[in-house]
Amino acid sequence: MTVSSHLEELRKKHKNLSDAVEAALRSPSSDDLEIARMKKQKLQLKEEITRLST
Repeated sequence: MTVSSHLEELRKKHKNLSDAVEAALRSPSSDDLEIARMKKQKLQLKEEITRLST
């Protein structure tokens, strides 16, 4: 896997997590711990994207 294809996969995962967080925040029965977990995972992906992009 090339770096560019790996970055693209990471960006897709980040976007999917972002969408999932937004949906969970709109849902009245959302689990705060699950939202926090998704946000943490999203941040880790963003950090890795930044690290690989520089």
